[in-house]
Amino acid sequence: MVSLDPKDLSTGILHGYLLSAVAPRPIAFASTIDTEGNPNLSPFSFFNVFSANPPVLIFSPARRVRDNTTKHTLENVEAVNEVVINVVNYEIVHQMSLSSTEYPEGVNEFEKAGLTMLPSDMVKPFRVAESPVQFECTVNDIIKLGTEGGAGNLVICEVVKLHIAEEILNADNTINQEALDLVGRAGGSYYSRAKRGFFEIPKPLRTMGIGVDALPEHVKNSMILTGNNLGMLANVDALPNKQEVNTFVKDISKRYPEIKTASHRQKHKLAQNYLSYGDVESAWKLLLS
Repeated sequence: MVSLDPKDLSTGILHGYLLSAVAPRPIAFASTIDTEGNPNLSPFSFFNVFSANPPVLIFSPARRVRDNTTKHTLENVEAVNEVVINVVNYEIVHQMSLSSTEYPEGVNEFEKAGLTMLPSDMVKPFRVAESPVQFECTVNDIIKLGTEGGAGNLVICEVVKLHIAEEILNADNTINQEALDLVGRAGGSYYSRAKRGFFEIPKPLRTMGIGVDALPEHVKNSMILTGNNLGMLANVDALPNKQEVNTFVKDISKRYPEIKTASHRQKHKLAQNYLSYGDVESAWKLLLS
C-alpha cells in the first residue's frame, strides 16, 4: 500500500485522489441569481443532505485550484442568499456536464445547456424544469474552509419548498429509485448511474462549447434527438466546415447511397446512432449535410 502525507502532494494531485476515492458523489445542480437578476446554473459534487429537521442540504463551491479564483455560484449566494438545488438524473446528465463549462459572467447556462427555467415559489433563482426533484432553499450560512486554491466553501441551505415529479413516485408517494435514475460523480470523467454502474462523459471543453442555444434550428427542435444528444452536440467549440462535411458525405454515400436524399428525420436517427458510440464529429457532419 502507498502511504501519502497530504502536505507532500500538490493540491491538484491531492484533489484527484480525493475525487477518485470518495465516489460516487451526489450532484447538486445549483441555480442562483445575482443582484442584477442574471441566472446562473452549475453542478457541484461536494454535496449531501445533513439534516431533516430542519431540512438542510450543504454543497461546496471550492476555490479554483489553478488560479485561486471563486465561482459565480459562490459570489451569487453571498449576494443573494437563495439557491435552488436540482437533482441530476440520467436524462439530463450531458446537459448538466455542459453547464459546468466556465462561461463568462452574465452568460445564461440554462440557455447554453438547453434547459428550461421554471420560476420558483419561495425564492428568486429558477428551477430546472427537467430535473425530477427540485429543492428551493434559503442560505443560512457560508463557512469558508480556507483562502487558497482548492479550499471549499460550505453553503448551508435550508429547504423551504421541494418539488417532486409525479412519474417518479410510487403509489404510496415514496420515491421510486429506479424511476428517478440518479447519476453520481466519480473521479476524472467518470460518473455512475443507479441502474447501470460507471460510465464516462468527456469534460466540457476549456475553449467553451457552443451551447444548445447556438445549434441550428432543425437540430435544436429535433423530434428525434434527446436532451443528452443535444448536450453532446453542443459541447464542441466549432462546427465542421463545408469541405469536411462534403468529404464525409462522399465517403458515407458509398455505403449509404440514399444519404444524399435522406430527410432530416432519417439523418437525425443516423446521427443519434453515431452519438451512441460517442462519435460527435461524424454526427455533426451528417446533420450539416
